Amino acid sequence: MTAATAIASSQKPGLVAISIAAFGSSAMMRVCDPMLPALSEAFEVSTGRAAQTVSTYAIAYGLLQLLYGPLGDRYGKRRVIGLAALGCTLGNILALFANDLPTLVLARVLSGATAAAIIPLSLAFIGDTVEYERRQEVLARFLTATLSGMILGQWGSGVLVDTVGWRWTFGVLTILFLGVGLRLCTDASTRGERPQLPSAAGHLRGALDVLSIPWARWILVLVAIEGAFAFAVMAFLPAFEHQEFGLGMSWAAAIVALYGVGGMVYSFTARALLARLGEGGLALVGGALIACAWIGVSLADGWGWSLPACAVAGLGYYMLHNTLTTHATQMAPALRGTAVSLFAASLFIGIAVGVSAAGWVVDRIGYRWVFAIAGIALLLLGTIFAAVLRRRRIAAVLSSSHSANTKDLT
Repeated sequence: MTAATAIASSQKPGLVAISIAAFGSSAMMRVCDPMLPALSEAFEVSTGRAAQTVSTYAIAYGLLQLLYGPLGDRYGKRRVIGLAALGCTLGNILALFANDLPTLVLARVLSGATAAAIIPLSLAFIGDTVEYERRQEVLARFLTATLSGMILGQWGSGVLVDTVGWRWTFGVLTILFLGVGLRLCTDASTRGERPQLPSAAGHLRGALDVLSIPWARWILVLVAIEGAFAFAVMAFLPAFEHQEFGLGMSWAAAIVALYGVGGMVYSFTARALLARLGEGGLALVGGALIACAWIGVSLADGWGWSLPACAVAGLGYYMLHNTLTTHATQMAPALRGTAVSLFAASLFIGIAVGVSAAGWVVDRIGYRWVFAIAGIALLLLGTIFAAVLRRRRIAAVLSSSHSANTKDLT
């Protein structure tokens, strides 16, 4: 994987397995989006109720970050990721054999609760091994694994729904997580990680230390808002394309997978974009691109606009989100696992709230309002974040200049 290549100099074993685990986690996050019409029919519920498979996953994923960050800091990040992958195996087995919606929701809760360790601890691992000046670029390359998972998970799930049925998706995920979980748990370097005895007080103290930092609180609030609006669109866009324009779920999922293609474009151009726009520019332009895309979809009278819109929105989202992520890895360097896990917790709590609220809107006034509101909200978010970054940069320059003047006077 490109993440492994980018940080090969650190010579840390297990990076390929971690990237595969991140691929699977990202895929599992999105596989229920194209299933919603099929689940609605199979269990005789509304599309909004079927979306509980998305929102409850996000809730479990978000809340468990508060546990896995400290565990990764104390027991070793790769060890925790391996055990989490085996937990994902159990969740997908339960989903494979679910005979009603509550059982499937329970399976998704278990899957989300265990997958919660994988991507945040992988990001924290990169934060431990890559200097800040190169971290934006390396994190962008790590997106290759997670974006590939999102693209193939969403599209592949749609194909399976249209051909052999939704249960096969969970069968494929079972095999993937079993393999990577065993690989990580039996790796000699993973077993060689030295555990430190954790304590509940230590977990809480670490989280409180991160939350005591004003900039960390800013980042956590912003990413929660971002998750609420960005993923509300992603959860319902396949069902919208299917119900509004009559597309098969495999085609609808393929269109939405272009979101990931836009993210891929960002991952390969991150260095050039950062050099040209700076961090504030990435946030501002990213928010503007998302707004153009989703407001356009809300007004379109055919599915054709969704093709460029998804790609443009994906590019914009990762310009904005990767800038937030880069700052998240530097919120509290001494507690990086805890800090990044709080970041992911905030993101997924935001997703859970956003998808639940969007389901209510969809069932009552339709899909298009969800897209329009999300576009406007993310434009405002990008604008605010860019302004805050600009203010921080000016303050840092003034502080540096003051320190230099003081030194000269002495």
